[in-house]
Amino acid sequence: MTSPRIIALDGPVAAGKTAVGKALAHRLGWRFLDTGAMYRAVAWAALQRHIAPDDANALTTLAQSLHIHLANGPDPRWLVDGQDVTHALRTPAVEAIVSQVSAVPGVRQVLVARQRALAQEGNIIVAGRDIGTVVLPRAPLKIFLLASLETRARRRWLELQASPHSPPPTLEEVRRALEERDRRDSTRSTSPLRPAPDAILLDTDPYTIDEVVQRILALAEEKWGALHG
Repeated sequence: MTSPRIIALDGPVAAGKTAVGKALAHRLGWRFLDTGAMYRAVAWAALQRHIAPDDANALTTLAQSLHIHLANGPDPRWLVDGQDVTHALRTPAVEAIVSQVSAVPGVRQVLVARQRALAQEGNIIVAGRDIGTVVLPRAPLKIFLLASLETRARRRWLELQASPHSPPPTLEEVRRALEERDRRDSTRSTSPLRPAPDAILLDTDPYTIDEVVQRILALAEEKWGALHG
């Protein structure tokens, strides 16, 4: 039996996973799943319900109860219980607690099961922080994107400048927030951020999104041959 064609795309926050993943999906006609958005959805819902980010039991119950849906299309939208929260997921308030929320074992268990179910049909790019190590350890192609803290901070800062929410944080505030997020993600006891042993490391600092996409396409074609559809 042929294993599903899956590209696991891991890396720290703002390393380019979403931009690269979306571009790859567009080029290949595949689906793109941003697993980080699912954790952000739980964090957003926790803020709405005034659930503390360290209340593991309440967060796990919340994750179990939420209907998180990605409406695919030219402009994909994230819906939580039918409400469009696409822009809300990238606010500083969500950014401030998402690493705590995503470290809750119960929350991870709920969302990982959903992510595996979505990936099982194949022809999908799945982006996150533990895809190649935990969610889909048997994914045939694993990529781990790297970028300096300064590059990632500027990317995230520019993204927040374009957000409809105000006031946006300063570049230094974003840099400090990312530094703390890196520390939490890499030291948490459940699914810490690290490359899978068989992952291919790609530094995105010197390259455009298109150049990174071209590199991954070449790697994918080495593995599977013709890929469209």
